[in-house]
Amino acid sequence: MSAKRTRGRSKPAERPLRGRADLARLRRASERLIAETSPRELADLPADFWQDAELVWPVGRQAISLRVDRDVLAWFRAAGPRYQSRMNAVLRTYVAFVRKRAGRKPARAS
Repeated sequence: MSAKRTRGRSKPAERPLRGRADLARLRRASERLIAETSPRELADLPADFWQDAELVWPVGRQAISLRVDRDVLAWFRAAGPRYQSRMNAVLRTYVAFVRKRAGRKPARAS
């Protein structure tokens, strides 16, 4: 019987677990470092971009099979890893918009 090989894991202080931020390291980061490591999409955000931001707590997820247009899937995949999470965020934003608008009387064509 052969021994099972395992990958050595780095210490938690050196490399946080997936989805866990090293808050102490982030607090020490300079504005310059933050700007240098931020995605390009964030470079031109207006100063008040986060003014109306709302804290959203994660909810449980359910695996499904979903058919989307090829070009839509290609667009999200081209943006890099976690494309499914971004797709979910877009859908969540749409749901929030529709729910908010539902509080008003919908305009109807005559």
